[in-house]
Amino acid sequence: METAANQALIAAVRGALRVLANPERAAGAQAYMKSAIPSLGVRVPDVRRIAARAAAEFPPASPGQLRATVLELWRTSTFREERYAAIDLTGIRLVAKDPDMLPVYVEIIRTGAWWDFVDGVAARICGLLQAHPVAVSATIRQWSRDPDFWMRRAAITSQLCAKGATDTTLLAAVIEPNLADREFFIRKAIGWALREYAKTDPGWVEAFVVRHGDAMNPLSRREALRRIAAWRAPQ
Repeated sequence: METAANQALIAAVRGALRVLANPERAAGAQAYMKSAIPSLGVRVPDVRRIAARAAAEFPPASPGQLRATVLELWRTSTFREERYAAIDLTGIRLVAKDPDMLPVYVEIIRTGAWWDFVDGVAARICGLLQAHPVAVSATIRQWSRDPDFWMRRAAITSQLCAKGATDTTLLAAVIEPNLADREFFIRKAIGWALREYAKTDPGWVEAFVVRHGDAMNPLSRREALRRIAAWRAPQ
């Protein structure tokens, strides 16, 4: 039997978001995001607080109910902040290491199809990868060759939070099939992923860039090496 969504939690999120709606800020936010989905003009930190407070007041009874709640809030959203809140709810400890959340993230990535939604689940995917490295890394490798470039971006950014726990074999494996891609959001993601790992191991990143030479787009290369150049600059 399919688990029913927590309607009280959804109503609490929506009600609190509307209380903080700011039409002037909403117009600017919608223009900035180039979005057809309207905005309420609620700041991201406030959305996070609203989601956390609603989840504490109306806690999900099970991982299944949380998944159902997230998906219903996501699918029936009429404002961008409702979708942000749905993503925020996936951070609840109840599902932090639950591999059954992967299909939820896939739906968010595919149907959200924009950088703020895709990047919003990056930390969650990283957490699942750390908890289930063998199974999740196999899935992420598949994503890196998906026809949907947002899925490929999610694969590339899946270890942004990993730092010293980064699986460099996996990092290389998801970047390499995308080196020739001309899509801006892929080129930027490659540079971003490498730049973040350069904070932990600049030598590995520099060697990766050198090894791939002209195959790497200039934007990706520049972003990857930016922190390394600053690190080496005389103080």
